[in-house]
This record gives sequence, structure tokens and C-alpha cells, in this order.
Amino acid sequence: MAPVKTERDLRLDLFRGLALWLIFLDHIPSNAVSWITIRNYGFSDATEIFVFISGYTAAFVYGRAMQQDGFIVASARVLKRAWQIYVAHVFLFAIYLAEIAYVAHSFDNPLYTEEMGVLDFLRNPDVTIIQALLLKFKPVNMDVLPLYIMLLVGFAPVLWLLLRSRSLALIASAALYALTYRFGWNIPAYPSGVWVFNPFAWQLLFVFGAWCALGGAKRLAPVIGSRVTLALAALYLAFAFFVAMTWYFPHAAVFLPRIIGDNIYPIDKTNLDVLRILHFFSLAIIVVNFVPRDWRALRSPWFEPAILCGQHSLAIFCLGVFLAFAGHFVFTEVSNRLLTHVIVSLVGIAIMVATAAVLTWYKNIERGPRPPVIKPGLVGGDA
Repeated sequence: MAPVKTERDLRLDLFRGLALWLIFLDHIPSNAVSWITIRNYGFSDATEIFVFISGYTAAFVYGRAMQQDGFIVASARVLKRAWQIYVAHVFLFAIYLAEIAYVAHSFDNPLYTEEMGVLDFLRNPDVTIIQALLLKFKPVNMDVLPLYIMLLVGFAPVLWLLLRSRSLALIASAALYALTYRFGWNIPAYPSGVWVFNPFAWQLLFVFGAWCALGGAKRLAPVIGSRVTLALAALYLAFAFFVAMTWYFPHAAVFLPRIIGDNIYPIDKTNLDVLRILHFFSLAIIVVNFVPRDWRALRSPWFEPAILCGQHSLAIFCLGVFLAFAGHFVFTEVSNRLLTHVIVSLVGIAIMVATAAVLTWYKNIERGPRPPVIKPGLVGGDA
């Protein structure tokens, strides 16, 4: 059983923080600033980044606990974390509904309840609350946390297998992904349909992140660092960019061979389409090659805001959901000009950064005074 590394990779916090910002921008309907996010220029988006890093950090934290304290204690810690996220989800659900209902009533605009997917709650609150507690009813923008909860609930046995046979665990995860595609497995949602993020499919990216944390990344290093791999990743990103441009400029579609168009669509986000996985892998290869682990800029003030947000991902994600609806409200009731979009987006991110800074300050107070010398690689964060 290989020992789990004890040093934290600052790139994880940086890119998880950036992913939280991108998710916030994407969650504001009709936000012009969301054109800067990666979802408009390829097949994947910030969700893949968030899930992969969550799997990596989960293995980083709980893998060490499982080695030191055993399966039972580590499993209890994983389930405790899942319970904490579940409680956060329930509180987020309650306050989010109150926010939407208050705005819809105060401004006499019932479209808010329909757009945010809470109309069924207002019609049948008793049934809907039960379904929400069962994670079947989820308003708009509240699909990520239930996915994370489900991934953590089943993570302990996966982690146990990863620590003993990384390859077997990854093969089992890929097999579940393939069977999900073959038989259409998913969890039913309320009042209809299925989960927006199918946990049976998205677990592959989560487990791959854990696999990388437990030695897989080191095994892949020679392949990822080769010029051939880097060139293939760049070519795939260019291909994905061209396909994405045909969505906004239909005339460019004539340059896309019909056989390709007939075989790539639909690019399914619910079941984590292979094209999305390859796009994320290509982005990751570029990042790993050009942003080394010991990059000095990671400790510069320029990246500190994103790193702080990445270290408090649960709280910042929940805050981002509220801020996204507040931004939608401003666009609808106050102004929908481009300048308003920019101001709302920047203010929202500033609030997220300020909140993360306050949470870090509280954490430092609780820990007490630190030793005078701190290794830059040791950075905490949410699993």
C-alpha cells in the first residue's frame, strides 16, 4: 500500500476556486460575462474541474486517514463529510426557496418561480419537501451538491480498493460508467425526469481524480509530459473549439464533415459524454505542462483570491447560488445593460472572495498561532 502524500498541491485550490467563479457566472441566466467561461469554447465546463478536484482532495484527505486509522474510522469520516454537505444542501434549499418566493411575491412576477424550477414546491409543498430531502427535487442550480453527496456516500469502499489496487479500482469505475451508458441507469427526479448529473456516470471522473491523488498522476507523468501527448491535446482542444463555434455561427457548420456531426451529437452532460471527458483531459494536460506544482506565481497575491475560494469550496458554492439568483433579479428588475452584467459579475466574485477571506481568518483564530516557518505546499481545504 503506497503512502499518501502529505503536501497539498496549491494548483488544486487555485483551479477549484476558478471553477467556483465560472459556475457562478454560468448560473446567472443571460449573463454576458459568462461568455468568458470555458463552456462556450469546448465540450466540457467548470463542473468537470470541480468533480475531478473533489475526487483528488477526497483521496488526499481520507486516504491518509484510512492508512493511519483503518477502514471503519476513515469511512465514518467520509460519511460525516457527506452528512455535512447534506445539511448544507438542505439549508441552501430552504433559504434559496425563501429568496425566490420573496422576490416573486414582492415584485409580482411569478416567472421567477417557474424559471428557477420551484413551481411544484409552491403547488405541493408537503410532497415536494419530502422529495427534496430524498434529493429527488432540486431547483435550478442546485444539482452539484446532491451529486457530491452521492459520490462521497459510496467513496469509502472505492478508496479501500484504490489503496490496494489502483488499476482494479479504476477499471471497476470505468465498467460502471460503460454499463450506465449501455442500460441507461440513473436516479429518478421529482416531479419527472432523472438527475441532471448522473452519479453512476460522473463517478468516473471523481474516481479518476482519486486515482491520480494516490499515485496515478505520477504513473502518467511521462505520458502527459511528452510532446506527442501535448500536441494531441492541443489538436483536440482546437477541434472542440471549432465545433463549439458552429453552435454560434451556423454557417461555419458546412466545414464540419457530416460524418462527424452525425456521430458526436448529442454531447450529453447528464451522462458525462466521452467527448466531455476527453476535452477535460486535454485541458488538464495543458495545465500540468504549463503550470508546474512549484510555480512561484501560485504564492503571489494575484492568485490568492481564487485559492482562498478553493479552500472553502462548500461555503463559496452555496453563496454563489444565492448571488446568481440575485444577479438574475438585478438583470430583470433593474437593468440588463452590458455594464450591469459586468458590475454584477465582479461584485459577486468580490463577495465570494471576501467571504472566503473571513472564513480563513476564523480558521486561523481557531487554530491559534502558527510556527514561524511554514512550507508553502501545505495548504488545507475542503475535501
